[in-house]
Amino acid sequence: MNTISRTAGLALLLSTAALTASVSALAQEASQDPNIIVEGEALPEMAEMVKGPEIKGIITARKGDKMKVTAADGTSSVIFLNDATTVKASTGLFGSKKLGMTNLLNGLPVTVKTMQSGTTLLASQITFKNGDLKTANMIRNGTAQGFAEQTAATEGLRSRMGDIDNYNVKATTNVYFDTGKTALSPQARAELCQAASTAESMDNALLLVVGYTDSVGPEEYNQTLSEKRAASVINYLQQQCRWKPYRVLTPTGMAESDPAADNYTEEGKAQNRRVAVNVLVSKAIDGF
Repeated sequence: MNTISRTAGLALLLSTAALTASVSALAQEASQDPNIIVEGEALPEMAEMVKGPEIKGIITARKGDKMKVTAADGTSSVIFLNDATTVKASTGLFGSKKLGMTNLLNGLPVTVKTMQSGTTLLASQITFKNGDLKTANMIRNGTAQGFAEQTAATEGLRSRMGDIDNYNVKATTNVYFDTGKTALSPQARAELCQAASTAESMDNALLLVVGYTDSVGPEEYNQTLSEKRAASVINYLQQQCRWKPYRVLTPTGMAESDPAADNYTEEGKAQNRRVAVNVLVSKAIDGF
């Protein structure tokens, strides 16, 4: 199971009193967290900064002129953005295109070159794969689609929580499939219920399920196969792991897009035959 505090379903809110208490408690914790930059902190002059570390991870939060990037080991870095920050997406072996900061979406895996002054980091360049951007956009659009299909009770969340930019990607669990198959292995079943249990411990967690394939077979076949794999995971989460349907967004299939590994080896193909279960939590609840 690959679990990351990484980035890209909605839940019913707690009562107003409980929600207020949760936000208050989390805000108090955040004030004690050295990784959280308080509002109003000034960014040092560029001339005072030196070359900082290169940071690789997933965007797990965006707020104003800063973002949080969480690495595979769970460590997080809050990084400032400014007009000098360049954003690029790789489009091939050597190609890239320059993009705007609006493309820095939650759930997007990035590599960040930084400038540093003390403990403050400023992004000088942010790069990511074009395929990863498509997936992050899919998560964003999937959230909007999920809102539209929920019950009247869930509709009440819409005005409070907005779109995916208001969510932190708290964890991602990948489960794997045999070639051409949609059946869940015993290991996958155990990992799905563990993921559901972990998400259940988070206030108002939402699950987004995305299916993938390797590159074997025609595109149309793989699209259908990826959708069936996602549906298989959703069914198990609801029927066996007791995850409530209104806390799951519509499952999505991405076929062979956004491979986790190359498709030139059997090991790589095995990593690509997967379904990703993403846990999202509202920033209002999460404190950032």
